[in-house]
Amino acid sequence: MNDNIDSKKQILIVDDEDSLRMLLKRHLELQGYEVKDANSGLDALSILEKLNPDLIVSDIMMPQMDGLEFCQHLRSSNLGQLVPFIFLSSKGELEDRIVGLSMGADDYINKPFEMRELVAKIEAQLNRSRRVHLEIKKLTEKHLSQTTKSQSQEAPEPLPLTPAEERVFWEVAQGLTNKQISDRLFISPRTVQTHLSKIMRKLSLENRSQLVRYAFEHGYQPPTEEKVNEGQA
Repeated sequence: MNDNIDSKKQILIVDDEDSLRMLLKRHLELQGYEVKDANSGLDALSILEKLNPDLIVSDIMMPQMDGLEFCQHLRSSNLGQLVPFIFLSSKGELEDRIVGLSMGADDYINKPFEMRELVAKIEAQLNRSRRVHLEIKKLTEKHLSQTTKSQSQEAPEPLPLTPAEERVFWEVAQGLTNKQISDRLFISPRTVQTHLSKIMRKLSLENRSQLVRYAFEHGYQPPTEEKVNEGQA
């Protein structure tokens, strides 16, 4: 098991080859990951309605919806823009790799492949994702500290959100992932995703980065512990 995995990361494997999919699932589970699998892009989209994976590994040539269309669909959604995505495909020509990366994939591995290479690339993408979230969190804390010192006591306009949506807003603004928010607020990942979609729509935002910037620019500060407990009562 990989000792560097601080909590069980969820990986979604998308491949229409049953034997390979099961092999990948078993091997990654032995590495300490929680793994879900799908046999097509359509099947994967259905799973994503209930699951917010930390990373996706997908084949390209699949029935119903191929990997390219699946990746493009994922990247066009607000909640799928930052999920690390690796193509694992027998289409290994340079042009194929260029197309895959242009669709929004973060990496591309040719079949046949070494399992060690796949695991290394998965860990590299997860580490990169963790650094991004930590950097967002640091920027948020720094800005909130500066705002507290420099802004007047006049409070900004109330957020046009329900109490549940506002709690999710603050968690996202602090750089937390959907899974972390789910654990902290004791709600399902699907509920987090639903609240986040409504927040994005109400505030006319397109992604999580814009939400963080929105909180900065409008002078919003996380509620005190008392307010949080009050809202959860």
